[in-house]
Amino acid sequence: MIRVLVVDDEPMVCAHLRTILDSAPDLEVVDQAHDGAAAVEAVIRHRPDVVLMDLRMPGVDGLVAIERLGRLSSPPVIVVLTTFDADHYVTRALRAGAAGFLVKSTPPEDLIGLVRVAADGHTVLSPVATRRLLDGAGERERARAVVDGLTERETQVLACLGSGMSNAQIGARLFLAEATVKGYVSRLMLKLACANRTQAGLLAQQLDLRP
Repeated sequence: MIRVLVVDDEPMVCAHLRTILDSAPDLEVVDQAHDGAAAVEAVIRHRPDVVLMDLRMPGVDGLVAIERLGRLSSPPVIVVLTTFDADHYVTRALRAGAAGFLVKSTPPEDLIGLVRVAADGHTVLSPVATRRLLDGAGERERARAVVDGLTERETQVLACLGSGMSNAQIGARLFLAEATVKGYVSRLMLKLACANRTQAGLLAQQLDLRP
């Protein structure tokens, strides 16, 4: 069972998301919160696997909550769910530690599937948000400069991250033990100065790296 926390300042939105997610046999909404501070408390209390986090909320907003949750010893997977798909919101959320970004217009059946994907360690990004992030030659040049210092194997692992693969899938593709893959991913995070595998995956997509 995948345990989910829903965070949004609109109670009707929370109720709607709860109805959608609870309709799936393997998903359970354990609680809902209406601001960032309450979200942090709910995570500590319920230990959910996935948090659907709104960004724009009164008081403590979603970005601050994501940063606070990232300091926990075992933080949950955080997927930003918002109507705001401008690139600076996406970038700040990912930099703060979010593992994915979806707009609220995501169809219900897609939302259920993407929560499962996120819980399984994959990256989930709104196509609209991804296109915005990948636009611009300057960003590609910056990405190329960062990636040029990687070894061939590290580049292969990065390409797999860009395709949203889990560590187990990367290991199967590259004939590596999962523990070895974890080591490569950890080194990539340091070399690329990325907060999480989602940011590294975006670098791979900017350069059109393919596994």
